[in-house]
Amino acid sequence: MEQFAVGKVLRGRYRLDGILGRGAMGHVWRGTDVYLERPVAVKTVATDLLAVPEWRRTALARFEREAKAAARLDHANITAVYDAAVTEDVCCLVMQLVDGTTLDNVVDAADDGHLLVSAAVSAAAQLCSGLSAAHAVGLVHRDLKPQNIMVGADGLVKILDFGLVKVLSDTDPQLTMTGETLGNVAYASPELLVGEKALDGRSDLYAVGCLLYHMLTGRPPFLGEGPAELVTQHLTAAPPRPADRGVETPAALQDLLDTLLAKRPEDRPADAATVYAALSPYLPPPDPVLATRRMPPEDPRRPFLVPQGPIMPRPAAGP
Repeated sequence: MEQFAVGKVLRGRYRLDGILGRGAMGHVWRGTDVYLERPVAVKTVATDLLAVPEWRRTALARFEREAKAAARLDHANITAVYDAAVTEDVCCLVMQLVDGTTLDNVVDAADDGHLLVSAAVSAAAQLCSGLSAAHAVGLVHRDLKPQNIMVGADGLVKILDFGLVKVLSDTDPQLTMTGETLGNVAYASPELLVGEKALDGRSDLYAVGCLLYHMLTGRPPFLGEGPAELVTQHLTAAPPRPADRGVETPAALQDLLDTLLAKRPEDRPADAATVYAALSPYLPPPDPVLATRRMPPEDPRRPFLVPQGPIMPRPAAGP
């Protein structure tokens, strides 16, 4: 298996220029496509993980699944995949490099440690727009969290990391690595946490609720001493209202939060497009003057000056 280091050129084309981030599966690099002379992001699997035989097959299966799932999606709010290789010699995923920062950094840098309603709603609506595309082709992300969401310098929100994606038509239990279904506990749905097999897009919508709450208040809805306490709260506790944490929100937006964070999937909105529609009254109105004005970097309201909508669900086939 290829050893990765700064300056290494993968597949005779993608030069690794520096590490952008590290995760349980490996590294994400800032790189250069030397043929097209453009910046790229390159994701690689950790070589020590691949050295363990019992982990090798599942790690490569997860990586291949992410590459194929992300490549099926063509949407402004999902990071584009350019190339991939899963072989004995090299394992890499080449993606669009987003000029921006992760959502958690945007929230941390905001005044008072949380976003204004218009910014929080704008980011959540963009998430729903991207998720509508994923759900339309039968994919459930399963690992939405602030670190997996990029906000570009132009305010465009991009969903990253489809490594834990669930293909709804996939019934092969070997494609799930032990423990991976938990994703990030702070944003995971109750059904994901208890290991439900029949997940659908409403699991991702619960995560959107957690993220919207985090953006509005500066912290996720549940806080605990450790994963076990967090799981218990997701399963049994009612989330505190933003007002309990000193943040006033419109009544209808609070009602939407309540439904997104419902314990049972059937009590949540039916799909991402429905959530987008519920958020739309709070989006910044289009303004042709503002649309051409230079905006602060990482302003998640920016794309709604020229609005983009979600992919609407297809109507059910008739008898």
